[in-house]
Amino acid sequence: MKNNMFNILKKELREMFRDKKSLSMMLIIPIFIPLLVIGMSALFESQMNMPVTDYNTIGFDYELTDVEKNIVTELEINAVIDTDENLEEQFQNGEIDLYVTKVNNVYTINGDDSDTSTYASNLVESYFSAYKNYLQTDYLANHNVDPEEVIDIILLEENIATEENFFASYVISYAFFFIMMAITVSATYPATDATAGEKERGTLETLLTFPIKSKDIIIGKFLSVSLSSIITGLLSLILAVISLKIANNMFTIYEGINLMLPASSLIFAIVVIFAYSFLISGLCIAIASKSKSFKEAQSALTPLTFISFFPSMIVFMIGITTTNLYAIIPFINYTLIFTDITNGVINYTHIILMLLSTIIIIAVVLKIIIKEYKSEKVLFG
Repeated sequence: MKNNMFNILKKELREMFRDKKSLSMMLIIPIFIPLLVIGMSALFESQMNMPVTDYNTIGFDYELTDVEKNIVTELEINAVIDTDENLEEQFQNGEIDLYVTKVNNVYTINGDDSDTSTYASNLVESYFSAYKNYLQTDYLANHNVDPEEVIDIILLEENIATEENFFASYVISYAFFFIMMAITVSATYPATDATAGEKERGTLETLLTFPIKSKDIIIGKFLSVSLSSIITGLLSLILAVISLKIANNMFTIYEGINLMLPASSLIFAIVVIFAYSFLISGLCIAIASKSKSFKEAQSALTPLTFISFFPSMIVFMIGITTTNLYAIIPFINYTLIFTDITNGVINYTHIILMLLSTIIIIAVVLKIIIKEYKSEKVLFG
């Protein structure tokens, strides 16, 4: 039995490594991970280091006092004085980044939700904070009150633990999401070729006439697809680590932050990659084996790519924390546990539950497929 299983595995691997499409899915897709890490880091860097001249043209529909002019100069604001109608038109045309209107003693900051307008809004808020502080100090001084006794009536100190760098967490998380997608795509093509592809070519009929148990055939195919996924996952992880190292040294947004995962985290990350590779390979074979043709199988497997990605995105965006229940839910558990690992939190209970959940699902899926391969439905279903 073991010889038969091993022969099926060798056959599938031989065909897989001869097929250029399978190799491209396995080896080329991981190359996009460094592009993702470097590209996102460059984007964050450009946003953080945007020069003030890109968002400092501010319109005012009233004349500035000498004090306001001094503050404008200190903050490097390029002030444009005009009517509110003209300022609105200039803002719509992109000539100014923001404009302020004044009615009595009420000031209104007018803009939109673009990045430039957001930066300009922060600049104007700093301007008004400085101007308000001057007015308060001047008012108190004119009323023979020491400004420091009122403005600085309380002393505020901060003792807040430094949180993980947002950009680092974001980039690492999305690198893992892409690793999951790469594994999924890598499993899709060989699973399709090993099941629906053999049906279409007629080689499956020949294979089933041999004195080989269905169990050996399915497990051999399953292991070959899993191996393809694992290779993709490990290569993706290696490239992710290399690109994180490069980004760590290249961009100032990671200054003082070490993007490198410790050895223990890398080991458990590999465990997650293995578990996910086995699960997705089993699901791909289960879905593809029910299809009559290669094209039909590809269409049926397309939603699986989105199913593997979107739960992870939702988990990251909402900020769900790992629990025993989430540790057994497919797709969500891999993302949560990997996020914990990258944050230096290794919960053995959650990892064991994830592995048990994966093993049970794979066992059930393989049992169903093996049962189907004992019937003629696999050929003519």
